[in-house]
Amino acid sequence: MTKENYLLWEAYMLSCMEDSAHDKEHIYRVLYMALDIARTEQNVNRDVLVCACLLHDIGRKEQFENPAVCHAQAGADKAYVFLKEHHYEEEFAKQVRACIRSHRFRKDNFPQSIEAKILFDADKIDVCGTLGIARTLLYKGQMAQPLYSVSEDGAVLDGAEDGRESFFREYKYKLEGIYDSFYTERGREIAGQRRAAAVNFYQSLFREVCTIHEEGPEFLRELMDGKAECPHNGPGAGKPEMKNF
Repeated sequence: MTKENYLLWEAYMLSCMEDSAHDKEHIYRVLYMALDIARTEQNVNRDVLVCACLLHDIGRKEQFENPAVCHAQAGADKAYVFLKEHHYEEEFAKQVRACIRSHRFRKDNFPQSIEAKILFDADKIDVCGTLGIARTLLYKGQMAQPLYSVSEDGAVLDGAEDGRESFFREYKYKLEGIYDSFYTERGREIAGQRRAAAVNFYQSLFREVCTIHEEGPEFLRELMDGKAECPHNGPGAGKPEMKNF
């Protein structure tokens, strides 16, 4: 791979990146992780791998504007057209397109080539551990989605049975089980090292909000019933303190 090729692919990627949770730093992390994984695999076409890593999220804008659009498919098509316009060989453009098309979690179109599997793993590692938690929270905020939902009886939903999009739901349906979905041994190893931190974060957050929602309503009922305890019961209680300034 020449520096000229790299700079061309990078410039196109930079012109397409607008999503805060899928920004250029995400792209570089995926690229660097992919190069790490590639060192442990055989017969990897690093030109295809690097190009696919740089361009794998260029379809995010189309999906953001129209949620019905799959960013993997849109990005794959955009990458193919871009490469052909710059006179890359058909086979190279097709291999890059296939990698990008299969990098997203779906029930069909699984990655086939070693380059596609490495890209898939590198991209998924970036949603593991505390980094994955932070990126998910950033994305949920961008989409105006809540941290969690509360049932009609006031109980905090852990996400497993939550019909509304939320961080807890995303954790239960995606982040929690992602560690069993890797294709490469190195990918599984890196993801495994990050797992405990993500589990601890979710469990701590769940305990904290549950405590608030369990105790808070009782405090409110006591206040409305006139039973709330005040540390300053006695003469002058409830009156604002006058201070000289």
